[in-house]
Amino acid sequence: MRITANFDSGNIDVISLNDKKSIELAIRPDVGGEFFQWFNFRLTGQVGEQCVLNIVNAGEAAYAKGWDDYQAVASFDRQHWFRLPTSYKNGILTIVANMECETIQIAYFAPYSYERHQDLLAAVQTHPLVSLEHLGETLDKRDLNLVKIGDGDVSKRNIWITARQHPGETMAEWLVEGLMHSLLDSDNATGKLLLEKANFYIVPNMNPDGSVRGHLRTNAAGTNLNREWSNPSLEKSPEVFHVIDKMQKTGVDLFYDVHGDETLPFVFLAGSEGTPSYNDRLEHLRNRFSEVLKLASADFQSEVGYKVNAQGKANMTLATNWVAERFDCLANTLEMPFKDNDNLPDLEMGWSPERCIQLGEASLIAMLAVVDDLR
Repeated sequence: MRITANFDSGNIDVISLNDKKSIELAIRPDVGGEFFQWFNFRLTGQVGEQCVLNIVNAGEAAYAKGWDDYQAVASFDRQHWFRLPTSYKNGILTIVANMECETIQIAYFAPYSYERHQDLLAAVQTHPLVSLEHLGETLDKRDLNLVKIGDGDVSKRNIWITARQHPGETMAEWLVEGLMHSLLDSDNATGKLLLEKANFYIVPNMNPDGSVRGHLRTNAAGTNLNREWSNPSLEKSPEVFHVIDKMQKTGVDLFYDVHGDETLPFVFLAGSEGTPSYNDRLEHLRNRFSEVLKLASADFQSEVGYKVNAQGKANMTLATNWVAERFDCLANTLEMPFKDNDNLPDLEMGWSPERCIQLGEASLIAMLAVVDDLR
């Protein structure tokens, strides 16, 4: 029997492999030690055997309540991801894997690899309306890439989309993949009409260093990027620094920051209601966007979400709040679950890459519903 996490976005430490019915593992913390929850590893054993894996430091994870009703994901072919029987008790997360093949990959959520990220960039750049821009380097010297979609007409609205500020929230890049392919599909009337009205600026992965390192929440310096927007630096948060620099040049009319939530089993929006300059116009736009997204995707709901801040009480270091205030624009954080979606449970798959992709397609419909009123 062998367990390895020595690959892109891998994360696990092996404590004991002596007994296949009681394998002991631990999640490695992000740089800085404040956060951990993401795991991703491969188990090799014998076909037909059952392995019981115990993540013994799960109770110390950043969001321990997120383990309640959580089921780990797994794949034999790294294409089809399904859920494994998982339980949480006394600070230990226990995962049961039946070996239908010699090797199984087990993760917190379906990984979106750095290689797939490169494939996505290469695929979309072949479209005549797409150009790729190098915004700058990360601390590990990786490229921070911007996908520009549109003809650059300055009279059009500018829609910005960012994903994976928190690298372990891989569902965000799955959504962006679906959104971009739908937007560029010549048979998709929604995408075609949107591109007549708007230019898109999309950062599919804001945190490639953390992604490759197997982090949950931080970059190579141990910085939580979604707490850096009011004062980013090249030393701690070059990713945010470079994105803001580009935003200042283009302007922003709609901002969509895509995330995942460890605890809540729902898809929901977190808006900018707590910013100092929030107004009736932005409230109308947000309500319209939410209403249409609910119609476009039964996976989305607006009843359960984060507590709304009173006006002027927002945390201005968060991307959505900072962008909304700086550009007086509609700005939302979209949250998706690591667990299943309690709106429409799927016992085999839970929340899945396929549903993320479809939600990305549905997001375009909500954008089309508000694009004419963004300025």
